[in-house]
Amino acid sequence: MTYGTTGGATGGGTGWHVREEDLRAYARGALEPPLLWSADTHLTACAHCRGVLADAGDPVALDAGWDRLDAELDAPRPGLVESLLVRLGIADHTARLLAATPALRRSWLGAVVAVFLLTVTVTAGHGATGSPTLFLALAPLLPLAGVALSYGPALDPTYEMAVVAPMHGFRLLMIRTVAVLGAALGLNGLATLALPGYGLRALAWLLPALALTATALALTARLGAVLAPSLVGGGWIALLCTADAVRAGEDGPLPPFTAAGQGVSAVVAVLAAVLLVLLRDRFDLSRGTAA
Repeated sequence: MTYGTTGGATGGGTGWHVREEDLRAYARGALEPPLLWSADTHLTACAHCRGVLADAGDPVALDAGWDRLDAELDAPRPGLVESLLVRLGIADHTARLLAATPALRRSWLGAVVAVFLLTVTVTAGHGATGSPTLFLALAPLLPLAGVALSYGPALDPTYEMAVVAPMHGFRLLMIRTVAVLGAALGLNGLATLALPGYGLRALAWLLPALALTATALALTARLGAVLAPSLVGGGWIALLCTADAVRAGEDGPLPPFTAAGQGVSAVVAVLAAVLLVLLRDRFDLSRGTAA
């Protein structure tokens, strides 16, 4: 029987309460239905039984339960991207670092899409007989800008969390870089599909993009996550301006987008990747000072 009776109710009535042994079992989590359901219902309206339950409970276990509840309530809710990454088998902390990459914010991606739409419109307006120079010049800068935004205290609001993450600084950089490259190259690829009239010429941005990104990453350990991509991007723009001035209005693609220029880009990308691997330990030394 679930309830016992005690006298002393106002007006000579009878008060019903859960038996003490049942309350102790309830506190231990050992009370089974239907007694459990009856006790739950009674405790919501009976201050006396709640008091007896408080005395019967283990204060250490109670404090631990409150701590678990506080931690669950205070934990940030994972977003759509983070939840998807976890479902794909990526570790929780890695998924959070990926989802928090500043360069993958909707505002940044929206601005990039708008710029690309305008660029593709202008490029397509020149017709299939021309050269997609504007698009080819802009496309390699997208992953470069994403890398600059993805690592370092100057632009990353989650940098403190990244610094204390239990992982090698080089691995953190690679995680962020892969995320940025996946998004940037995907956007570039979609923009390329919008220029079918140029054929394979519209893909001439790919090797320069990889070369610029690898070079910027190799320089990041010494120059910082903002200065290195900025210098590489400035060098790319200077190279294009110089090449355009040298050809003096002649028709044809700029040298970086010729077969020879593509070969040079591939060599630069490989050499920069090798240098990046050789300098990987420097990223642990620079995590607290990268700017």
